[in-house]
Amino acid sequence: MNQTKQVIEVMRKLGGFATFGKLNQMVDFSTWKTKTPENSVRRIVQDSSEIFKIKPGLWALKEYESEILNKFNIIDGNEENVADFSHSYYQGLTVEIGNLRSMKTYVPNQDKNKLFLDKPLREVVNVPDIYEFTYPELLRHAKTVFKSIKDRVKFKSYTALSEIHNSAFKHSAATAL
Repeated sequence: MNQTKQVIEVMRKLGGFATFGKLNQMVDFSTWKTKTPENSVRRIVQDSSEIFKIKPGLWALKEYESEILNKFNIIDGNEENVADFSHSYYQGLTVEIGNLRSMKTYVPNQDKNKLFLDKPLREVVNVPDIYEFTYPELLRHAKTVFKSIKDRVKFKSYTALSEIHNSAFKHSAATAL
C-alpha cells in the first residue's frame, strides 16, 4: 500500500477527518523510506484530490464531505456557525497543547459543551472548575468569556489569562486599542 493510501485509510478509521497530529500518531511509518514522514503526510493531505481542508491543520476525505460539514455544523454562507466551530476548534487545539505540556487546562462553563472535533471540550480539559486564585470580582471575570471590548481591555491589565478569539475580534480589538 502506498503512502497516500495509508493516510486515506487512517482517515477512514478516524471517521473521515483528522488533524496532522492524529495522522502522525496513527500512520505506520515503518515502511516509509523518508527521513521526514510528518512532512510527507503534510504534502499528501495538501496535494491529494481525495482530501479537503476544513481548517488549518484539520483535513477530511471528500467522500465524507457532506457528513462532516453537517457534523461540525458548518453550513455554507452561515458565518455564525463557522465562527462557532472555529472558536471551539482553536480552543480545543490550545487545550490539547496545554495538556501535552503537562499544564492545567480549563474552559469557561459556557464552552464546556461545545464540540472539539468529536467530543465536548469538557472531556479535553483536565481542570473542571477554575481555581479560586484571586479576589472574587476578578475570579468572576476570569470564569467567563467577556462580551465587550471594554471588559476585555479592562481585564487585560489584571492577569495573563488568554482566550482564543476569532480573527474578526482580533482585528477589531487591535484597531480599538
